[in-house]
Amino acid sequence: MRIAACIAMLTWIITQSASAQEPLVQVATIDLPRVQGRIDHLAIDRDGQRAFVAALENNSVEVLDLRANAHVKSLAGFREPQGIAVLAGLKKVAIANGEGQGIQLLSTDDYEPTQSVRLGDDADNVRYDSSARRIYVGYGAGALASIDPTNGAVLGQVHLAGHPESFQLESTGRRAFVNVPSAHQLVVVDRVTMKVITTWPVTTATANYPLALDEPGHRLFVGCRHPAKMLVYDTSSGKEIAAFEIVGDTDDVFFDATRERLYVSGGEGFIDVFDTRPNRHFARFARITTAPGARTSLYVPEFDRLLVAVPRRDGHKAEVRVYAVR
Repeated sequence: MRIAACIAMLTWIITQSASAQEPLVQVATIDLPRVQGRIDHLAIDRDGQRAFVAALENNSVEVLDLRANAHVKSLAGFREPQGIAVLAGLKKVAIANGEGQGIQLLSTDDYEPTQSVRLGDDADNVRYDSSARRIYVGYGAGALASIDPTNGAVLGQVHLAGHPESFQLESTGRRAFVNVPSAHQLVVVDRVTMKVITTWPVTTATANYPLALDEPGHRLFVGCRHPAKMLVYDTSSGKEIAAFEIVGDTDDVFFDATRERLYVSGGEGFIDVFDTRPNRHFARFARITTAPGARTSLYVPEFDRLLVAVPRRDGHKAEVRVYAVR
C-alpha cells in the first residue's frame, strides 16, 4: 500500500508540475449556435467584457459575454464580415464587409447601425487609433483609408501595390506597417500624411498575412504560409533578422509583451507558443492542439485570455475556445 501510495503521489506531482508549465490552459468553450462556414477576426469590448466575432461565411457578427462565457446575440445584415474593431470610448464597433462597399458602424449599447462608410469592395482588416480618434481600414485591390468615426468621413487614402492584409499601428509613433502579400512587400505608411514612407521586400517566404508588433523591441513579426514561417524584421532598419517554422495556415499572431512570448494560431489545428527573449532564439516551447480551420484568434492582455475561433468542420461545432494565459 505504501508503494502504491508513493506512486500515486509521484504521478500527481508530475501531472501538477506539467500542468503548471503549460502557457495556455483552456478554461471555457462558448458555442456559436447556427454558425456555418469560415470564421474571420475577433475584437474585444474591454469595458463591457464582450467579444465580437466575424462569422464571415455566415454573414453575421456573433456577440459573446466573457464574464459568463456565453453567447449573447447573433447580428445579421452583413456581407462577408472580415475585420472588426471596437472604438474604445465611443461605444461603437466597426465591421468591414468583404463583399460590401466598406464598413458599418454599430452602437455597442443596442447594436443598431450608426453610420456606413463606402470605400469599395473587399474591406478587410480594421484598426482604431484611440488617441487620434481615427479608424484605419485596408480594402480593395490595394488601399488603406483613414476615417473619422464621429461622422464617417474618409480623411485620407494611400494606394498600395496589392490588397492589404494585416497591418499594425505604432502607439508611440505615426507609422503603420502593412502586409501586402501579392506584392511580396511590407509597406510602411505615415498614417498622419497617409503617404508611403518605404517598402521592405519579403523574400524568405510568401503569403505574408498576419503581423504582430513588439514596439519597444523594434521587432515586427510577419506570419507567412508558404512555407509556414515567421519572419522577424527590425523596424529601425527594415532588415529581416530571423526566421523560424510555425504552424501552417496562420491568420493571427500576437506578441505578449509581459511574458515576451508569441502566440500563433493556424488552420493546421494548433496554437504555437514561442519564447522571444533575445537569448532564447525564438524557441517553440508549446504546441496546443485546437481544431482544423481554427486559424483566427485574439489575445486580450488585460484579461490574460486567448480566444480561438473554431469553425464548424469535421464533426466540430462552431465555437470559441477560451484559454487562460499563464
